[in-house]
Amino acid sequence: MFGTWQASLFGGAPIAVDPEFRSQQRVVLDDDSWIAHGAGWLSGADDLFTELVTALPWGQREVVMFERKLAEPRLTSWWDASGGDPEPLPFLGEMRRVLSAHYGVTFDSIGANWYRDGRDSVAWHGDRERHLPQPLVAIVSVGTPRPFLVRRRGGGSSSRFVLGHGDLLVMGGRCQHDWEHCVPKVARSGPRISVTFRHHA
Repeated sequence: MFGTWQASLFGGAPIAVDPEFRSQQRVVLDDDSWIAHGAGWLSGADDLFTELVTALPWGQREVVMFERKLAEPRLTSWWDASGGDPEPLPFLGEMRRVLSAHYGVTFDSIGANWYRDGRDSVAWHGDRERHLPQPLVAIVSVGTPRPFLVRRRGGGSSSRFVLGHGDLLVMGGRCQHDWEHCVPKVARSGPRISVTFRHHA
């Protein structure tokens, strides 16, 4: 059910982030939208993957499509600061604080998606924080790298990022308004977990 995870033979680094964001490269999508990609921003990604698998309360939501209820093709877990509970893993709180300090916003929710194999995916969409004029969405990926595609809202050619092994990707400006993103199905893949940090003010 959950796919097979094999950690890197060259693992063993402690779980830590780069507070200087030294690997980060900015990609300008248009005058109002941008993406920042930091390859390997998180070290110890294999160990964090294992901790996320065992510590988070995973579930599978249902969506209505064509008047039918269908299971989403991935597992999810969600935490929101407004509930008063501590982050489900202390290190997720540390990541949240480092990202908040660097970007000057308070990331107040953490969502995790577990793509168990190549059949799991998420369709083209923009995230829900579009009540904000310029929401920031930060994604940390652990596990097997998977394509992450970004295109202008409504269709057209896409930009491709391959995210895994502790990569950080941040979408900023009007990215959630004017652009959309997806994780497409692939023929074969090991499992990947994306941890997404959002803010609501």
